[in-house]
Amino acid sequence: MTTKSVDVLLVGAGAMSTTLGIMLKQLDPSLKICMAERLDQVAMESTDCMNNAGTGHAAYCELNYTPEMADGSINCDKAYAINASFEMSLQFWSYLVQQNALPEPSQFINPVPHQSFVWGDKNVEFLRKRYEALSAHHQFDVMEYSEDPEVLREWMPLVMEGRKDNEKIAATRVRYGSDVNFGSLARNMVKFLEAQNDFELLLNHDVKEFYQNKDDSWSVTLKNNQNNEFDVINSRFVFLGAGGGALPLLQKTGIAEGDGYGGFPVSGQWLVCKNQSIVEQHEAKVYGAAPIGAPPMSVPHLDTRVIDGKKALLFGPFAGFTTKFLKQGSVMDMFGSLKMNNLKPMLYVGATSMDLTRYLISEVMQTHGSRVMSLSNFLPEAKEEDWEISHAGQRVQIIKKGENGKGKLEFGTEVITSADGTLAALLGASPGASTAVSAMLNIVERCFAKELASPEWKAKLEAMIPSYGHDLTQDASLLKSIRQQTLDTLGLDPAKKPETQVRTTTHLQTDLTDSAA
Repeated sequence: MTTKSVDVLLVGAGAMSTTLGIMLKQLDPSLKICMAERLDQVAMESTDCMNNAGTGHAAYCELNYTPEMADGSINCDKAYAINASFEMSLQFWSYLVQQNALPEPSQFINPVPHQSFVWGDKNVEFLRKRYEALSAHHQFDVMEYSEDPEVLREWMPLVMEGRKDNEKIAATRVRYGSDVNFGSLARNMVKFLEAQNDFELLLNHDVKEFYQNKDDSWSVTLKNNQNNEFDVINSRFVFLGAGGGALPLLQKTGIAEGDGYGGFPVSGQWLVCKNQSIVEQHEAKVYGAAPIGAPPMSVPHLDTRVIDGKKALLFGPFAGFTTKFLKQGSVMDMFGSLKMNNLKPMLYVGATSMDLTRYLISEVMQTHGSRVMSLSNFLPEAKEEDWEISHAGQRVQIIKKGENGKGKLEFGTEVITSADGTLAALLGASPGASTAVSAMLNIVERCFAKELASPEWKAKLEAMIPSYGHDLTQDASLLKSIRQQTLDTLGLDPAKKPETQVRTTTHLQTDLTDSAA
């Protein structure tokens, strides 16, 4: 058994851990960081490109982020917040590109318009109200809306092909949406980190035990699955960014802040188009309305992807159920997570989530033909032989204590930190990796408050994320200036051809003073 000491231990090598690792290394290059991953490669669970939608979740097309209230109004609060969070991600990625810490942006992010598409009087009315509410705000003022079939044929020709002339339909569009290969993004972040001093990547290592020392540091026991030997990592700070595996790890730590949390695993499947001539006819992420009881990760969409430079077309995801918390996990994962402090909340959620249960059962029972039938709502002329099934990643939705110990099922992400700030974990799913920068910034603020109070850290953070300390949901002029610069840097502006876009080499700070004034 070997023992080593580090400043930061990152558990998991997905989007969250890699974001936090590179952020901390930018803030303080002298930090000694270790990243431990149970698999033999980086970012092969939820972060891998075929295990998620690849949507740069900015709330442009995802209807579940704007619920309709009892009085008929549209609640846009979540959309504003998610959009602002994604803008922070774009700023951070732009900074890393400028610092040559990330490669040419097209290797991990590409422009793909974000569109919402609905049919039927009720859904059309909802989409119209959603458009009116969102487009009145500066974050969404470029959104377009149409019920005109001719306009929609320009936006989404494949979706309109073979559609009945009298069908009631509507759509919205934001042209500078994006497709993100989060697997490529994470692997390139790790590649950069491995070139830095005082960074170590441990693959094929499982976390077995946690012990908090008298000085509040942590001793974490790892098993090397290649030689079955054990290592102990002593670390001043530990982050659990292991996707669905974060909950069991959090339970092992024994921190009080983790009491009562449970997890509900949901699996997914895609229909992947095998006919390249069909793939080439579609250039958008087209999101529809979710079925009753469906979790947010199962909102149906016809999805243009750019994977390792090649265009692909996916539809789904179709939800399923398994007791695994990870795609390469164990069927005992969910049962092993049952504890005395979360048993009541989990049983309560199980007894009161019949809509979700019925939905999952119906999804599991689907045949290839019935899945293609669902696709036909988006592609009326879809043929079974043009599509094949592919398994997506696992998502573990949060279950937490509600009032009177009752359970509450939440479809989002949540950062949990210990009272002493020495350990943090991220639980949940959607919108996930798209908001990794704001989530990891939250951890930096909670767990590195002393360091962040220094002028050096604050200046570096403002260089990395120029909107830091400003509210993009309120500051229209700042959002406009920063957004244009990130679109240019990342090649996402549809008004500019890639070869003419400027890869600016200065920090995105030019308009902060004027905006603040």
